[in-house]
Amino acid sequence: MSGSKASLSVVLVHGAWADGSSWAHVIRLLQARGVGVLAAPIPLTSLSDDVAALERALERTDGPVVLVAHAYAGAVVGASVNERVRSLVFIAALSPDEGETVGEVFYREKPPPDAPQLAPDRHGYLWLPNDAFGTAFCQHASPEQAALFAATQRPIALACIQEKAPRPAWKTMPSWYLIAQEDRMINPATQLFLAQRMGAQIRSERIDHTPLVTAPELVVEMILQAVTSSAPRPGT
Repeated sequence: MSGSKASLSVVLVHGAWADGSSWAHVIRLLQARGVGVLAAPIPLTSLSDDVAALERALERTDGPVVLVAHAYAGAVVGASVNERVRSLVFIAALSPDEGETVGEVFYREKPPPDAPQLAPDRHGYLWLPNDAFGTAFCQHASPEQAALFAATQRPIALACIQEKAPRPAWKTMPSWYLIAQEDRMINPATQLFLAQRMGAQIRSERIDHTPLVTAPELVVEMILQAVTSSAPRPGT
C-alpha cells in the first residue's frame, strides 16, 4: 500500500460465505476520511491457511495496522502475530481462546431460532442455504443485497471451525467489539461473553449479523476509535 511508512493501515478480514466485497460500504467511508484500507482475501480452507493468507495481505502494507474482523474472521485476526498490528476490531465476531475451536465457541450458546441448519457437502464445505441470507445472514438488508450475497457466497471448510486456535493477540492488545443484538447467526449472548472475556471496548446495537452492509456507519465509527488510539504520534 502506497504512502509513508509511518501511516496507519486498516486491514479488513471477511467472514464465512462472503469475500472482500462485503466491506465495500465500509471501505468507501474510510477512504472518504483519508484512511488507508485493504480488504484481505482469505481462502476459508482452514484456520492456518486463513492466517497465512492474512499475513500475505499484511505484507502489502507499511507501518502500523488495525485489524478488523467480521464473524469467523475473529479467529483469524486473533491468531495474527504480526508485530505491526496495534489493535483489533471485532464485528459480531467469534474469538476463540488458546486451545478452543471456532465451532466450540459458536455452539457455546444455542444458535438463534432463525439460524439455518448447516451440513457439509461431500467435499467438507459448508454452504449457506440461499434463503438464509435474507432471513438470518443480513435480514436488515434489501432483498437485492441478500440475493447478491447468496449468488456470490464462498463456502467455509469444516477444517476452519475444527482447528484449535493459538494464543490470541487480544490477550495483550487493545480490542474493540461491536455486538449485534439482532444477530440470527451468532448468538448475541455469545458475542457479549467473548467481548467481555477479551476486555474489549464494547458497543452493542440493534443490528443484524452483517452491519458492514446494513449499518456501515456504526462499523466505521468503531474502526475510527481504534485508528485514533493506534495512530502514530507526531515525531514517533
